[in-house]
Amino acid sequence: MASLQKLTSCLWFDGRAEEAAKFYVSVFKNAKLGRVSHYPNEGQDVHQQPEGRVLVVEFELEGQKFLALNGGPQFKFTEAVSFIVSCDTQAEIDYFWEKLTADGGAPSQCGWLKDKFGLSWQVAPSKIGDWITAKDKSKSARVFAAVMQMVKLDIATLEKAFDG
Repeated sequence: MASLQKLTSCLWFDGRAEEAAKFYVSVFKNAKLGRVSHYPNEGQDVHQQPEGRVLVVEFELEGQKFLALNGGPQFKFTEAVSFIVSCDTQAEIDYFWEKLTADGGAPSQCGWLKDKFGLSWQVAPSKIGDWITAKDKSKSARVFAAVMQMVKLDIATLEKAFDG
């Protein structure tokens, strides 16, 4: 992970960047930790962080590079930004749902959840895009209506809704 890709998501944490990066790497099978840097003594009048505290942690999930930043308490995550986990099976949905809601995470609705750090995720079937953009509008409407009634998405129920 020596170089950053053209676009990299930077996630702002308040003192928990390394913990978060390790957590995400533990959840995803195709994942790895990268370099870690620490705050220097220089610039403390601006960054106000103790020398030696973790500044950033590079990590990679499913080929997507991320940067976890210990930026302080000024900013929090909101649902305005989320990451979609595309799942081929119900077992995958169940796995990611359980892992990402563990230890203080919280389910929302329509396949959305927040993890223990407050980051929003959508855990969804990989077919969802095809279902809700189907040329047959009655099929997509039935799938949309079914999604709106769910918390964790259920592939069998969505397939049944699509098929009518």
